[in-house]
Amino acid sequence: MFTGIIEAVGTLAELRRQGEDMALTVHAPTLDFGDVKLGDSIATNGVCLTVIALGDKSYTADVSLETLSRTGFATARVGDRVNLEKALMPTSRLGGHLVSGHVDGIGEVKSKSASGRAIEYWIKAPGELSRYIAEKGSIAVDGISLTVNAVRGDLFRLTIVPHTAEETTIAQWKPGYRVNLEVDQIVRYLERLMTGKREESSASTLTLEKLAQSGFL
Repeated sequence: MFTGIIEAVGTLAELRRQGEDMALTVHAPTLDFGDVKLGDSIATNGVCLTVIALGDKSYTADVSLETLSRTGFATARVGDRVNLEKALMPTSRLGGHLVSGHVDGIGEVKSKSASGRAIEYWIKAPGELSRYIAEKGSIAVDGISLTVNAVRGDLFRLTIVPHTAEETTIAQWKPGYRVNLEVDQIVRYLERLMTGKREESSASTLTLEKLAQSGFL
């Protein structure tokens, strides 16, 4: 689990294809590796990756075919900058919101404009994710916990203050840029709870059709 509060920005130092999968190495000179060990999780642009090797201020992780199909890593290049966050500790402050590191889909930056000292971005989400995005709700974009300030269909607006832009990769966002999206987990579980109850209710309703199918009529 993560909070969406970025700890450091790293650089993709190596992308090594392994059949349909890939292994990547991230160089992160400003990340504190003092408590990182093999098997730990590090959110890399919002994707929960498992450390399989440690180097001098760097780590290597495997990226599965499933992850490549759902995230921007499919088009990643050496030199790309990535947001980094180590896994949440029980004693950590929850400064953002609960983030799993399981990306739901890829969004596209549609516009960028100034709003005082802040920057406003409109981002287009995949159609199937739109219903999970609500005004003043939380969303993780490239691993960053952000507040949705407006929603128009499958578009949503973010207002980025200078500190957030300086401490993350947001400065490189521009129209056409693709970003990893993870919607609020609470909404996902609530939907499953509601649809599950409806399915259970429907299954338990006795009808003439079900009696006939069971041989009673």
